[in-house]
Parts: sequence; C-alpha cells; structure tokens
Amino acid sequence: MRVADLAYELPSELIAQRPLEHREDSRMLLLARASGECHDRLFSELPALLHGGELLVFNNARVIPGRLFGQRAGVHSQRPSRKSAREHLSGTVEVLLTRQMETAIWEALVRPGRKLPVGERVQFGSGELEAEILTRGEWGLRTLRFQSKNTESVAANLERLGHVPLPPYIDRPDESADRERYQTVFARKPGAVAAPTAGLHFSSEILEKIRRRGCETCEVTLDVGLGTFQPVHTDTLEEHKIHSEAYEIAEEVAEKIIRAKERKHPVLAVGTTVVRTLEDAAQRAASAGSGRCLNSGRAEANLFLVPGARFRVVDQLLTNFHLPRSTLLALVCAFAGRENVLAAYRHAVEARYRFYSYGDCMLIR
Repeated sequence: MRVADLAYELPSELIAQRPLEHREDSRMLLLARASGECHDRLFSELPALLHGGELLVFNNARVIPGRLFGQRAGVHSQRPSRKSAREHLSGTVEVLLTRQMETAIWEALVRPGRKLPVGERVQFGSGELEAEILTRGEWGLRTLRFQSKNTESVAANLERLGHVPLPPYIDRPDESADRERYQTVFARKPGAVAAPTAGLHFSSEILEKIRRRGCETCEVTLDVGLGTFQPVHTDTLEEHKIHSEAYEIAEEVAEKIIRAKERKHPVLAVGTTVVRTLEDAAQRAASAGSGRCLNSGRAEANLFLVPGARFRVVDQLLTNFHLPRSTLLALVCAFAGRENVLAAYRHAVEARYRFYSYGDCMLIR
C-alpha cells in the first residue's frame, strides 16, 4: 500500500497543545466499523454508549521522564586538551530515551549525534548522573550506559532530572502539570517513553461508571517506544521496518480475554498499543498451534498491522487521532477500512476536533 494513500489535510491550529481541564471533557467521534457512518458524541457519554458485557483492555505502562539535557564531558579514559575540554563543557546534548535494554543501559536518540563518538560521556544535572555512549546504530540511535555519581540510583536520578517526553508536534516546553496529565490514571509499570494516549481521557469516575454498566476491565503492559515517533520514509508500507516494543500479558488477563471471546463478549481495546499487544500475542498463539486465542507472558511486538490484516482478538477500538502517513493511522485503517477512517478524519477536521496526544478520540465498533 502506498504511504501517500494515508494522507489527509490538517490545519495546525487543530493540534492540541495542552490537555483540557478535565480528562473526560474530550469529544468522541463514534464510527461504525461496517458502514463508515459517524456521529459526534462526548467521551463522558462512553459508559452509556456501552451495551454492558464488553471487556475493556487498557495499557498500564507508565511514562518515564525520558528527555534529558546534559553537557559533553569528554571521551572515556582519554585526557582532553584544554581546547577540547572547553568545547565539551559548552556542548549541550539532548537525550531521548527510547528503550531500556538492561537496568542502567538504554537505547536513545541523541542530539547532536554526529558529534558524539563511541566512548563519549555526557553529564546531567550538576554531574550526579553520567552516561557513556556504547554503540551507534541506525536512525540516529545510540546505546548509553548510565552511572550515578551520588547516593541515588540511576532510576531515581532519571526521575528527578528528566523531562516529560512530549511529542514533537506539541510546540512548547514541558510543564510541571504534564507530569500528571501525560499519564493515565491507571499507569503503573514504568518504561514507556510516550503515553498510551487513548487512556488519557479516563478518570476514576468514568472507570467506575463503566464497571457499573456491567463491563469488565483488564490491563496489559506495552512499553511505548520509538515506533510511535518513527516516520515512514518509504514509498510503500510494505517496505517500512517497524520497531519492536516489549509487552507483557499476565496469565489471568489472557484467561479473561479468552473467556470473553468464548462468550462472544466484545473486546474493546483502549488504544493502538493494546491492539498491537493483543494481536501480536494472538498471532504467536496461532503460529505455535497452542489452541488458545492468545498467549500470555513477555514478548516483543513485531507485528505491523496494515490494511488487509486479520484481527483475531480485538472487536472494538477507542483511539485518538493519528498523524498522516503514520504506522498508527495504517493500523486504524486496517481495523475500520481506509475509506471509512479517512472520511471520518475529514469530518473531524470540518467539525474542529482536537488532534493527537492531548486531543479528542474515536470509538470504532
């Protein structure tokens, strides 16, 4: 499929730069998966729109403050000249953590990457946290080993010194309020570098109303990584290599999903990250001939869902609006049909919906 077929026009003023005062105040576009018919609703109406019996699946990944600003500190175990020392001290470095490899080792995007060789050290704060570049990879990726220079752990220093990694289309520095609002109310397991944004609309009150409606809920974990930000540089989707993302499905959660499918209760995925988790686990189960509709446990999601893909588990989807020509828009088009989705997006633009991470949402069923 041509990437250009996933294009749409979006005025820049419709890109939400800040969250609404209350999480549940967002608008919600209701899209019929079969017919493409759409209706304007409010997210606060979601509990009443559910029939009861649905199983809502959430991603409980917690966003880490993974954007860091530091200073060059020279190449490890080399004694720099006075001139190079001055250059290092004046060289500001931006690090965006993308995936944790080991306890203190992270894959990251580093700027300016071309000036930072293997062995270069970067100091953060007043020098209490330091990182050494171990390897250089594709797409500007680097592998960094962090080391604390004080009594705190690496994780504690990252939490204190890091900034909220707001997406690049939010054209402002992060603020203290983002630490709470760019996080779902059910976020529990740290490791994500971007929020599972469909979950940002839920408040504790909305969750309670959903349960009173007779619906069930469960949680999986997918650490949202570089694939969320990575643009598609190829002409066709088939040529694009999507990044893998680590996920975990507990055995009791897998059993709950299997029971819902057996009883023909709709599985409603809250966000594209949940879709990718469930469908990757389902594909692994099918390939292994396990006789289950999906596997439990830890794995790396390598699944790239494009139009024509088969969905084995997910019946309904709540999702935010996604960037044109993106892998996430391809996933939504695979689920509801390209023509249906792009027509709904055109309606959303005309109706002045708010787009992307802090924006409004769609319920597809």
